[in-house]
Amino acid sequence: MVELLNQWLPNVMDRPDVFIKSIQETFIMVGWSGVISFVVGLFLGVLITVTKPGNILEHPLVYRIIDKVVNLFRSVPFIILLACLVPLSRLIMGTAIGVKGAIVPLVFGCAPFFTRQIESALADVDPGLIEAAQSMGLDNKDIIFRVYLKEGIAGIARGTTITIISLIGLTAMAGAIGAGGLGNFAIMYGHQRNMPDITYTTVVVLVIIVTVVQLIGNYIAKKNTH
Repeated sequence: MVELLNQWLPNVMDRPDVFIKSIQETFIMVGWSGVISFVVGLFLGVLITVTKPGNILEHPLVYRIIDKVVNLFRSVPFIILLACLVPLSRLIMGTAIGVKGAIVPLVFGCAPFFTRQIESALADVDPGLIEAAQSMGLDNKDIIFRVYLKEGIAGIARGTTITIISLIGLTAMAGAIGAGGLGNFAIMYGHQRNMPDITYTTVVVLVIIVTVVQLIGNYIAKKNTH
């Protein structure tokens, strides 16, 4: 088996430590930025839903502000966002390069996208359930947690899956400008040094990661679909 790998993937087998480190860096970037984006996106997604005109906490000004800010960051290409947020990355993380330097732009690139996913998931909650909860005397906090979030688990799971897969793609793009991870590994060795086996191996690993994430997301969504 080792001989076969040496024959088909010589450049990968010559750099197993770099390859493994690149996978670890990708998981670190996805993990940290994913958790932060989940918290921020969930909060903003709920807020933009409940403050929408005609909803339980209707507040046109708050709704418009969040809506415009989310649209602003979603409209900026991620590669430009990376460059624009260099000073902020240095301020928060102490550096604008490497894995640490990629966390801030990844959050700014991912959180607005996830906010829209949450908004879409919560929009699918039956309005009749909201009315029933209000008639039973539930306050707004209970409606948010016991109706919106509970009934929207399947949609939230699907949105989270889509967001994680998108985030994996963003980490690869960040790696292309020196943030580390599989993207950096593929560009530095596979492209710049003309080592195609490294490029193909990176693609296969990313496909496997995305497939596993998709399967987990589908399972959670299916288990919570009424």
